[in-house]
Amino acid sequence: MNAIIIDDEQRNRENLQQLISEHCPDVTILKLCTSAAEARESISKRHPDLIFLDIEMPGENAFSLLESLERIDFEVIFVTAFDQYGIKAIKFSALDYILKPIDPADLRSAVSKARKKITQKQENFRLQNLLENTRRAHSDKMIALSLSDKVEFVEVSSIVRCQSDSNYTTFYLKSGEKLLVSKTLKDFEDLLTSYGFLRVHQSHLINLKEIKSFIKSDGGYIRMKDGSSVSVSRQRREMVLETLKYL
Repeated sequence: MNAIIIDDEQRNRENLQQLISEHCPDVTILKLCTSAAEARESISKRHPDLIFLDIEMPGENAFSLLESLERIDFEVIFVTAFDQYGIKAIKFSALDYILKPIDPADLRSAVSKARKKITQKQENFRLQNLLENTRRAHSDKMIALSLSDKVEFVEVSSIVRCQSDSNYTTFYLKSGEKLLVSKTLKDFEDLLTSYGFLRVHQSHLINLKEIKSFIKSDGGYIRMKDGSSVSVSRQRREMVLETLKYL
């Protein structure tokens, strides 16, 4: 899980980071934030799975920060030194909190609960994606890609190409983003061929709509719209050229 720590006191931030490192090794801390304003920017840029949020901060407290966000697609563990401050409201909503000074057992318990919620949420998103795909037009389908730390839902039309490296496949998107998935290219060839993708090499699967040109020199290779070049294997060259005639 990727997480952000939000606390205005440096000592508290560093102490919590150390405890997480020792007792919750599967949690990666993306950022230590000193204020609600800094947290708002980091949440927008880094898309954490989980945030550790100090309730009482100067200027803006935890609740006003959360109210200001357009989307809350992460889990929250509240952190507070005040047993009564906001605790009743948190309990009413069945949310998790840990008290300062932080007990490692409480930390492990809260993180374990958050992990289960995140896993359940990902499964719900997969089911939701299945249902929505049955209603979407052929060209608007979305594919769920299981990354090391999350499940990313990607529009098929936004994929430029896929490149294999042993049992891993890297997806190159129109946005310039790269996503590494622990599956073979063959798995995705079977899924994507009917959506206009073509295997042009043992290591390359491309979106035919994203081809810019076919270069005949150097044995033949394809230039994609994003500027990348893709090799065409000798065994597949005739098949590729025949396919390109009908684009």
